[in-house]
Amino acid sequence: MVMENALAWAQETMVSTSYAAPVLFILFHIIRPFLFIPVAFICITGGLLFGLTYGAIYSLIGVTLSSIIFYFFIKLMPKLFERFHRLREKMFGKHSQLSLPQVLLLRVTPFIHFHLVSILLIEMTRNFKEYAKLSILSNVPLAVVYTSFGQWFQSLQLHHLLVLLAVILLMFYFLRKKEIVMKWEDFFAPDLPK
Repeated sequence: MVMENALAWAQETMVSTSYAAPVLFILFHIIRPFLFIPVAFICITGGLLFGLTYGAIYSLIGVTLSSIIFYFFIKLMPKLFERFHRLREKMFGKHSQLSLPQVLLLRVTPFIHFHLVSILLIEMTRNFKEYAKLSILSNVPLAVVYTSFGQWFQSLQLHHLLVLLAVILLMFYFLRKKEIVMKWEDFFAPDLPK
């Protein structure tokens, strides 16, 4: 009942301020990291408020702007970049290289930090132009999936969520690069007693 009232209030407000609502929604995507709100939650909300088409478009614009701002922000803060890099190494290994389909799956996976995937994209690209292209490409599935399945995700039962998670993990495994990168220094590093 409370959710229905809140949704009705949001839709009434959106109708009365039809031009401001999309702008506020996009700005909400940009300030989202500071509020510790998951990207999926905002995209699902966009689907409920604006419908599939406009919700996906506004979410794509918002998360892409958030990714671009993060790119410049992280370049100004090398210590923060190093923390994200260590987190990436813990999760995916020191010398692992992920393929683009794997990164697309990670972007859609709800429990993977949005900006950790942005770090992966920064490491995969050589400059801002490449990063921006891959960022838009990786944000399209995120915006479309969470916007279109907003109501569906709310009605899913736990066993359906577990099956969906298992499918994503299997796809992640089968789409990996089938090569091992070993650095010369790591191979010939002397084993020093600790």
